[in-house]
Amino acid sequence: MTTQQTIKVQLIRSPIGCQESHRATVRGLGLRKIRSISELVDTPEVRGMINKISYLIKVL
Repeated sequence: MTTQQTIKVQLIRSPIGCQESHRATVRGLGLRKIRSISELVDTPEVRGMINKISYLIKVL
């Protein structure tokens, strides 16, 4: 049985006025409204998405 590490991210700023690719990344992480929280599997792809929009989210 393998246990996968997870990361919780919270949207803290609105993606309005940001680049379209950054808005798509926010939606790709499963975040919708401000203060929404998404729990994701810790993979290099997810880490890259988090790094791309680090100014919009907070890692819990």
